[in-house]
Amino acid sequence: MFNTNDLALLMALPGESQGLFEKENFTVHYTGIGKVNAAMVATDIIHKTKCKVILNLGTAGSSKFKTHELVEVSSFVQRDMDITPLGFARGETPFDPLPGAIELIPYFPELPKGVCGTGDNFETGKTAVPCDLVDMEGYAIAKVCRRLGVQFISLKYITDGANSDAHKDWEANLISGAHKLIEYYRKILVK
Repeated sequence: MFNTNDLALLMALPGESQGLFEKENFTVHYTGIGKVNAAMVATDIIHKTKCKVILNLGTAGSSKFKTHELVEVSSFVQRDMDITPLGFARGETPFDPLPGAIELIPYFPELPKGVCGTGDNFETGKTAVPCDLVDMEGYAIAKVCRRLGVQFISLKYITDGANSDAHKDWEANLISGAHKLIEYYRKILVK
């Protein structure tokens, strides 16, 4: 469990919290959508708060996990990084000292684990880089945390099947996701 002074909570959008976190006076830092926004906010929050842990709570699509399931991310990959014409593996950032997959230390043994593919598009089909669930911010936050020596924990509520109905399902399942995410946020805090 962590003290709120050591922990910073990041979510992509206020829609993912549905105001539940604010009602309990929990501080949420919203990154906005996409890898660039997520990296900028994560860097800023780490420097401003001097946190030791970033907790990323959010939503994701998945063709592997069931809708309404909560998944702890075991590693992040970039599903939209493609420099294959130059001989690099899909998902690999050329000349980067960090690996293409950023592994995380598990925190919640009771939750299923999955590889999350991050990309700057709302995925509605099969990804080019193998992964179990998809988001738009996590890899960037994981990379910032790894470079700056901050522990990173990420939980994703599965709102949709990452298919042609994903945009409708995502919106319809935000409130149930927010309830599940705040339940786990309370578990991580020191009582």
